[in-house]
Amino acid sequence: MEERKLLLKKLNTNMSFKLGTARQPYAVSGEIKTKFKFHQESGDPEASVPGTPVIRTSLEPGVMGEANMDGSIYISDNIIPGSEVEKKVINHEMRHATDIKIGKLEYGDNYIKWNGETFPRETIKGMDMILVDNEWKPAGSKDFPWEVEANGI
Repeated sequence: MEERKLLLKKLNTNMSFKLGTARQPYAVSGEIKTKFKFHQESGDPEASVPGTPVIRTSLEPGVMGEANMDGSIYISDNIIPGSEVEKKVINHEMRHATDIKIGKLEYGDNYIKWNGETFPRETIKGMDMILVDNEWKPAGSKDFPWEVEANGI
């Protein structure tokens, strides 16, 4: 009996845990901030969202953003951080990233797949072109069904 009491006492004194600190939002000069921090490899800590790193990089002229098959988003390093343009580009690319994650959109060097339909992709006269409705159009065209949806048209 004494041995059992000693064992219970030992168990009770070693059964503790630390809860940690809350990560509640806070305000700085009227702007809501959070304590979430992202590692450098997760992209720009001011623009990234959990699970989708946003990485500033040099993109081809006229390209403002790209959603990647690995779940990351590239945005042009010419976009001003925190600007309305940045918010619109990230929102647009997040739509593509979400479509990729749920299997609605997929792409590779030679194709784009949208809702199970495959569209051929080729480099024609140095331009990235996609065949839709028997017409070759440059990648990024607002006429593509995946762009129509991402633009909310």
